[in-house]
Amino acid sequence: MKKRLPYIIMLLLIIAVEVVIALTQHDNWIRSYGGDVIVIWAVYCLVQSVLGGENNHYIVHIGVMLFAFAVEFLQKIHFVDLIGLGNIQFFRVLIGTSFAVEDLWSYAIGTAIGCIATFIYTKMVHCSIK
Repeated sequence: MKKRLPYIIMLLLIIAVEVVIALTQHDNWIRSYGGDVIVIWAVYCLVQSVLGGENNHYIVHIGVMLFAFAVEFLQKIHFVDLIGLGNIQFFRVLIGTSFAVEDLWSYAIGTAIGCIATFIYTKMVHCSIK
């Protein structure tokens, strides 16, 4: 639980930021792109909190990005409608209904920032141990 706690705390903070963005930002940049960048971090923290935080962080980052890409491509083929849930608003929001290449870029940027942060954090921890 000790290794999971930082990820759980970060997940809750990121969710709070996402809610603030959703409620207060009505522009096309922060809400659209910024939200997609940081949702990658939220999913990463969720995965690490479930898996215990003792995994190869870079592999988890890439896995989260590939998952986000897969969801985005499911939106392109209107997956929510194909499985018969298109008339239920919850699933339309959860799975999404519109594909955008810009979202793929946002996910990639979020992943790159996450990998850079992991690299810097790892170097800082190793320097403080020596």
